[in-house]
Amino acid sequence: MTSVTFRSHDGSTVQVNGELGVSLMQTALSNGIDGIVGECGGSAMCATCHVYVDEAFVNLLPPMNDVENEMLECTVSTRRASSRLSCQIRLSRELEGLVVELPETQA
Repeated sequence: MTSVTFRSHDGSTVQVNGELGVSLMQTALSNGIDGIVGECGGSAMCATCHVYVDEAFVNLLPPMNDVENEMLECTVSTRRASSRLSCQIRLSRELEGLVVELPETQA
């Protein structure tokens, strides 16, 4: 299990435990986290699982591929240097304590 904190744009937080190897998007959906939609089911084709990864964890993530990079150009909320699609982040021991901020809107 990996502990993840989701921080809403209003500053409220929810901490959940996710299974190793499961995507951050699926973890959010399974735990009823408001702010993650995941319309495409995790295939990096909709950008409705956009998150801002806390700076302490950005360098622990695998590099983004071209598809994710392209989809991040389509987000409704502003793209930042720490923007990622949560469907492309797999929980691992290295990400224990991961903190992500949710954009104000996904649609």
